[in-house]
Amino acid sequence: MKISDILKEDYIIADLEAGDKEGALSEVSLFLEHKGAIPDHGKLLQSLLEREQLGSTGIGDNMAIPHAKYEGVEQIFTVFARSRQGVEFQSLDRKPVHFIFLLLAPPGSTGLHLKALAKIARLFKNPSLRENILAAEDAHTIHSLIVEEDSSIS
Repeated sequence: MKISDILKEDYIIADLEAGDKEGALSEVSLFLEHKGAIPDHGKLLQSLLEREQLGSTGIGDNMAIPHAKYEGVEQIFTVFARSRQGVEFQSLDRKPVHFIFLLLAPPGSTGLHLKALAKIARLFKNPSLRENILAAEDAHTIHSLIVEEDSSIS
């Protein structure tokens, strides 16, 4: 699986405005509803918050990978959001989150869902990628950096 298969350039939020976890998840959910990718941002937000109650998806290194299985989604896809100021996400390392990689999958896609989570986590282990994304000017540059990093480790 290539990141370019599940992350499209127009599914990148270059400047997330929210400062806390619920606000960030709400902002990303609304983004998806406005894109027409989901019919109801409230239903997605509820699913994401329920998942967060099990344990934060803030995995450390300023990264969070919130995820949900969502009825009506036919294939795995992602949204990437960058927050320059950082989001309080109750991360494992207690640092603010600058990178949110939301993963949505159809119910019953456990294998692919887990592979995608692992791939995203592996990509963002690279500190120079994180630095370059923070400095990037726009969604196009962010997308190019992520796809290029994916190509170099695949």
